[in-house]
Amino acid sequence: MTDVADSSSIRRLSEWDAAELRTLTEEYGSPLYVLDLERVRQNYRRLVAAFPDADVLYAVKANALGDVLSTLREAGAGLECASAGEVKRALEAGASGSEIHYTAVNPPAGDLDWIVDAWGDHPALTVTAGSADTIDRLADRGYDGRLCLRVNPGIGAGHHEKVRTGAAAKFGVPAERAVDVLEDAADRGFDVVGIHAHVGSGVSSDQLDAHREFVARMGDLARDVAGAVGDLEFVDVGGGFGVPYREDEEPLVLESVADAIRDALGAVDARLTIEPGRYVVADAGVLLTEVNTVKDARETTVVGVDAGMTTLIRPAMYDAYHPIRNLAADAAASSGEGGRETVPQTVAGPICESGDVFCADRELPVSERGDILAIGNAGAYGYEMANQYNSRPRPASVVRGDGDVRLARRRETVADVTRPEREARRISAADRKTDDPRASDSDNDLVR
Repeated sequence: MTDVADSSSIRRLSEWDAAELRTLTEEYGSPLYVLDLERVRQNYRRLVAAFPDADVLYAVKANALGDVLSTLREAGAGLECASAGEVKRALEAGASGSEIHYTAVNPPAGDLDWIVDAWGDHPALTVTAGSADTIDRLADRGYDGRLCLRVNPGIGAGHHEKVRTGAAAKFGVPAERAVDVLEDAADRGFDVVGIHAHVGSGVSSDQLDAHREFVARMGDLARDVAGAVGDLEFVDVGGGFGVPYREDEEPLVLESVADAIRDALGAVDARLTIEPGRYVVADAGVLLTEVNTVKDARETTVVGVDAGMTTLIRPAMYDAYHPIRNLAADAAASSGEGGRETVPQTVAGPICESGDVFCADRELPVSERGDILAIGNAGAYGYEMANQYNSRPRPASVVRGDGDVRLARRRETVADVTRPEREARRISAADRKTDDPRASDSDNDLVR
């Protein structure tokens, strides 16, 4: 097995067509997310080829755009969902219950109510519980269907401490208690089908030893569970496969990772399941943003853009690095005659927070007002974590695929931001008029 990744296993920001991206900004405005559906397909196929003996479920939380889910469903992917809303999206994308895993973390009552109702129509749905308490709450609602237990193996890995879930107390039942919890669930009539754990997000090559130990513990636990409650259908070791964000980083050799996982898991009478998200969509997306201000500060040049931490929060939240490229025609020739020189620049957004920066003192071609900057590897956890802080509307998204580019999500307006307040006032006025709060039930349904 080669230890060198194929060049096609990562799409660098430099490989996107600058003229096409500039044209998209002219047509659809800025900020703008662009997602390449063919790249999504390619990444999924690469995973299936590396893990031919496993079920590959896409982690919807990485990018829940309907076009992404439909594309992956057509390619044969199952869907791992972290909320009732994601399950609803999965069903709308054409997934059947047997192709959906609902992995709850401290699920709100409304989520469990919705899931149990959906289970009535989709009895093959798998529910993953992360505590004995969640199992009790499911039983209280009459659920005794397919149950997977999320366990905490005590090992975490990932690109930032905030995403290392494998040892965090929030996630899963301690592994040493898992057999007892599952024995109790089986005695109560649940259909125990699997165990699940997730080491963390963005696991890099230098963290693979920790990942192997994590998988080995899952294999040991699976054998213990099989001895106590019978054979499992699957052992789910999550996803977390990292992608290179920095230009000089090399991608994971996926085939070697797959071999290591199989070896670490050992002999189990259950099917391996993985749940990649970032690996599928990260390099399939870019964020486009327009320069609106260039300011010489004391120690740097500040380049103000119309995207901010409300548009892409990863740099502010995780100190995450994203490649940045100036798409101006002469910026591409910055190292040659007639091109722009490069200078240290701090690219900052319009949010009233000092953390609202995409990079600090990074060498980039000199920026000018009106330039379009592309921020790479924005397909994962970009729009999904976007928000309306400072009353800023969320951006639009376009998708490209099958030779076409189209709007996939319209740009929000300030009216969209304030709509729940206007609807609340209308509902309150209707309640006062009728003196019967039940009269506005249909309106409440509208704003939920």
